[in-house]
Amino acid sequence: MAAVGGGKHRVDTTKIARDVRRQGRGGASALGDFYVTTCETFRCLFKRPVQWREFIHQAWFICRISIAPSILMAIPFCAMIIFEINLILDQIGGIDLSGSGAGVGVIREMGPMTTVLVVAGAGATAICADLGSRKIREELDAVEVLGIDPIQRLVVPRVVAAAAVAVFLNCVVTAVGIAGGYVVSVYVQGATPGQFVNSLSLLTGLGDFVVGEIKAGVFGLLAGLVGCHLGMRAKGGPKGVGEAVNQTVVVSFVLLFLTNSIITTISLQA
Repeated sequence: MAAVGGGKHRVDTTKIARDVRRQGRGGASALGDFYVTTCETFRCLFKRPVQWREFIHQAWFICRISIAPSILMAIPFCAMIIFEINLILDQIGGIDLSGSGAGVGVIREMGPMTTVLVVAGAGATAICADLGSRKIREELDAVEVLGIDPIQRLVVPRVVAAAAVAVFLNCVVTAVGIAGGYVVSVYVQGATPGQFVNSLSLLTGLGDFVVGEIKAGVFGLLAGLVGCHLGMRAKGGPKGVGEAVNQTVVVSFVLLFLTNSIITTISLQA
């Protein structure tokens, strides 16, 4: 045993190194467990019987708790982004391109990001809390004893529902964001309605909207996977469920921003 210092201040360096190695293995193990959960989910994606009733129930639940916050976030968030873009355009005499700024800001970035922040913050955490409560009550163990695959029965419907709701909410947020940009550009910053509408499709088109929808779907899928994975591995009673919910928020946001950077880079270079 190696020690540093003397008296009460002796530090066991061997124990510290062992703890560091254990934490490293813990991180690698958690990543491996998430990979296994993802593979099992995709394996059961088309496995019969398809849980349509559970999918509809979860989709309605996620949509119900997410649609109002998504709209309330989209109005000020997208409006302020468009306001800042229009200020720059106005300084270079390009206020007639305000619609293009709105299209680029909302369709490419703000729409998917606003949508998935709400889906991850509300939907994924609710999924994690639900599955975590089932886990600590040993309901998941009982399901396995009955010969039912919890991945197929519980995880797949929730993951698919999160992805589907994210795609739907992205359409709503994009429409609300464009409408908010129109109000800001025309009634606040002096652009004409014709200028806004005519320039809307100059820099963005159907392809950009499709990329935004793909982003939202991938984001929703990842958020659902993280919520299900951490919920099914919650332990330690209600405190453990609360910790799993907090981890869901942090891990989801990190994965979403990383995935957004990758998809944006690929789409712009394609």
